[in-house]
Amino acid sequence: MSALLPRPAMEVAPGAWHVPDWLTPAQQRELVTVCRAWATGPVPIRHTRLPRGGVMSVRTVCVGWHWQPYRYTRTADDVNGLPVAEFPDWMVRLGRSALVEAYGDEEAAQGYTPDTALVNYYDGQARMGMHQDKDERSSAPVVSLSIGDTCVFRVGNTETRTKPYTDIELSSGDLFVLGGPSRFAYHGVPKVHEGTGDPATGLRSGRLNITMRVTGLA
Repeated sequence: MSALLPRPAMEVAPGAWHVPDWLTPAQQRELVTVCRAWATGPVPIRHTRLPRGGVMSVRTVCVGWHWQPYRYTRTADDVNGLPVAEFPDWMVRLGRSALVEAYGDEEAAQGYTPDTALVNYYDGQARMGMHQDKDERSSAPVVSLSIGDTCVFRVGNTETRTKPYTDIELSSGDLFVLGGPSRFAYHGVPKVHEGTGDPATGLRSGRLNITMRVTGLA
């Protein structure tokens, strides 16, 4: 069999970059290990309950700041009242490296200091509706990392949840950055392709999505 051709980086929309295979297999395994530890607490992974009573199909654990719809707090008052795990320095460095890769601007990347991460776990039935990441008080880019099963990622516009939008596939190890004019673009995950991940990552099934953000909060 011939080797698979490398997938090129692509600007999906102004400021929205997809960089395939950015994480090495070793980095993916390390991230799975640390995410598994975060999932046990101090604030455990959970299905987030929405204000109108709905429950998100993804399971989420937070680092640095706790996200509950639609704000950030230091303590997880909607779960167990405890502070979430601290945001580690190595994730700041990882986020900066991601911006260098996406935008090629080392000076700008050095000013990027994410202070929270949302870790979402998708099983084969989980979905994420079209939404904007707008609970932050900062317009700094959102850095998204994917591990495990491939998903369909839908990138829309900043005005509406409906078309125009673009569907791409995010596979294990892929980087996606939402910044610049697309920082507040609607986006979502309408489908996860079950069984497409490599168990060598340490994730036997499902998809992990880690999104680093700058809250702009003190």
